[in-house]
Amino acid sequence: MSGSLEWGIAARYLRARREGFISVIAWLSLIGIALGVATLIIVMSVMNGFRADLIERILGISGHVIVQSNEGPVRDYDRITLAVRGADGVIQATPIIEGQAMAMADGAASGALVRGVRPEDLINNDLIANGIATGSLADFHGTNALVLGNRLARTLGVGVGDQVTLVAPQTTPTAFGTVPRMKGYTVVATFGVGMFEYDSSFVFLPLEAAQVFFRMQDTVSAIEILVEDPEQLDGPVAAIRTIAPDVRLFDWRQANRQFFNALQVERNVMFLILTLIILVAALNIISSMIMLVKDKRGDIAILRTMGAPRAMILRVFFMAGASIGVIGTFAGVILGLGFSLNIETIRQGIERLFGTQLFAPEVYFLSQLPAKVDTGEVITIVIMALTLSFAATLYPSWRAARTDPVEVLRGE
Repeated sequence: MSGSLEWGIAARYLRARREGFISVIAWLSLIGIALGVATLIIVMSVMNGFRADLIERILGISGHVIVQSNEGPVRDYDRITLAVRGADGVIQATPIIEGQAMAMADGAASGALVRGVRPEDLINNDLIANGIATGSLADFHGTNALVLGNRLARTLGVGVGDQVTLVAPQTTPTAFGTVPRMKGYTVVATFGVGMFEYDSSFVFLPLEAAQVFFRMQDTVSAIEILVEDPEQLDGPVAAIRTIAPDVRLFDWRQANRQFFNALQVERNVMFLILTLIILVAALNIISSMIMLVKDKRGDIAILRTMGAPRAMILRVFFMAGASIGVIGTFAGVILGLGFSLNIETIRQGIERLFGTQLFAPEVYFLSQLPAKVDTGEVITIVIMALTLSFAATLYPSWRAARTDPVEVLRGE
């Protein structure tokens, strides 16, 4: 009975009657908390998705650990590759040749990063194999085959079956001076992995063809290694060092340390800034509740003279203020999750509606707007919003409970 009475009084105080201005402030506080929670969930989800997609695509092509020689090209790479494949935590080891070149076709030219890999290793690369746009990796063999990114193919105006000429930065000396070293290859497939940098610049050649083109003979540039858990590299790296102590190891964390550190700093700063939105909404709860307490001083005095204890008065106003925070928080969670889980569809709809591009892949590296909802992060945001909301109601509720009915009724 007591709890129902307190809830009834709190609900009545929040409904707009003659104190409409107070109710408007309460509604603005509720909307502010909902928008703050939703914005925080959306931004954190997008940043989590952005980081996860970048890691997946970067590691899907570049590998987790790179084995290089201390003396230039890696010799006896077959022996090292077989030995490394037996290390604990290693799931794949791939010898590669990597170098810069100029790709030309029909008068168009573009810089390219050429990678020489064995056909079976490229087929086993899920990111490339699942991203084949045209052609087939079954034709990727011999000394004349080439696979390139679909954006690079569009830049050059080529498709499957067309010829692409690669020009190496090294020159060939002749009796008439040095001339550029170039060779034509047939496009057998194009791929798109959703990362602009890869789709617009990467070219794959069979390992033997790359050795001829870059004059690497029986050597490779490096050996790329994939491990079971890219976040836990210490164990596999130690095992590789034991098996091959005379090589130099370079992992993805070292290659991208500054980039991912910058992402983490930006993520933390955005979380702090957006938390201020919820804090401002909580301050609005304080102001609306203080005004409500002043407006209801007469009601409080009557309740007190009828025997209502101070604790009951405190609970009534605490329930009124906490209701704003609870409803606003869970409304924000629903809005934020709905937006995050459908953010790519929403982006495409906005672009079609206004005829503009919101998410340029040349700038953001990815061709789609990613979002990854972290359950633990959402729970943290909910707890933080509820804590701020409850804390904002304590002082006004205490003020209401401390109201002296004698002083109020004497003034009446």
